[in-house]
Amino acid sequence: MAPTLNKVHVPAGIPNEVMVNYYSQRAKAGLIIAEGTGPAENGMGHAHMPGIYSKDQIAGWKKVTKAVHENGGRIFLQIMHTGRISHPANMPAKADIIAPSAVAAKGEIWTEQHGWQPYATPRAMTTSEVQKMVQQYVKAATQAIDAGFDGVELHAAHGYLMDQFLHPDTNQRTDKYGGSIHNRVRFILETVAAVSHAIGRDRTGIRLSPYSQVNDLQHHDEIDATYEFLADALDTYGLSYIHLLTEPATPAMLIAGIRSRFRGTLILNGDYDAIHAEQTVLNGLADLIAFENPCVSSPLSGKFEMTSSEPLKKPNYACANC
Repeated sequence: MAPTLNKVHVPAGIPNEVMVNYYSQRAKAGLIIAEGTGPAENGMGHAHMPGIYSKDQIAGWKKVTKAVHENGGRIFLQIMHTGRISHPANMPAKADIIAPSAVAAKGEIWTEQHGWQPYATPRAMTTSEVQKMVQQYVKAATQAIDAGFDGVELHAAHGYLMDQFLHPDTNQRTDKYGGSIHNRVRFILETVAAVSHAIGRDRTGIRLSPYSQVNDLQHHDEIDATYEFLADALDTYGLSYIHLLTEPATPAMLIAGIRSRFRGTLILNGDYDAIHAEQTVLNGLADLIAFENPCVSSPLSGKFEMTSSEPLKKPNYACANC
């Protein structure tokens, strides 16, 4: 089950009984990747976003993972720092909006207090803050394991903090974290190395979206080269998986290039129905296909179960935020 922000009202980012029921009812999906969850106060850019940095949040997630396991499922937590995709009204008091560079996203974001508001201009992170953020991800990952998760997915997609480092329009840094492809992937690779060392390579996955234009991402000339370089580097860490978004249309050559470079599990997520998904796996283009719509659209009053004999009536489109 692919991750999606559920927009459930969660004061102080603490998972509640609605989320316990939601995820336990979908345990039959097999592997659940839980929704984007903030690793720190300054990463809570969306309204109604859960966190994994406080004792109460960890306690709330323990109830979720316990319920999923009791119903036969497995569950990873998607760790998502929003970076510049934020507004002060959504953030805890005194939390700065930070990003690789002080470049505001175009568009608006929903706030509970004031409705739709323009994105705020973030403060550029110092080199020291980037290095400290690596450790914040490590702390979040270890706390996710403490909360009973089977692993974590690092969200490096859809224009959030990790993805902001990859793109030259959102990363205008002149230190070792900006400029060349090698430098722009550095923060992600340092985080991958530290997290996989802390909780285990088999418990660490990553989410990528090469051609997404969500959250004011802009296409650039080095997209393919960036993700091929990244796939080569990620392969050396022996991660559990790469979770690759294929919509909007990611060129088949790039998907094949990532597949050939990364020897771990490749999960694809995008415009798939049951037949297309089965053919993709049988043809060796991916190991797994992640679905969202058939999972999320299942009513909360009933348990979700999807069998291979039930073709999907509608194609699945990946969550715009997760």
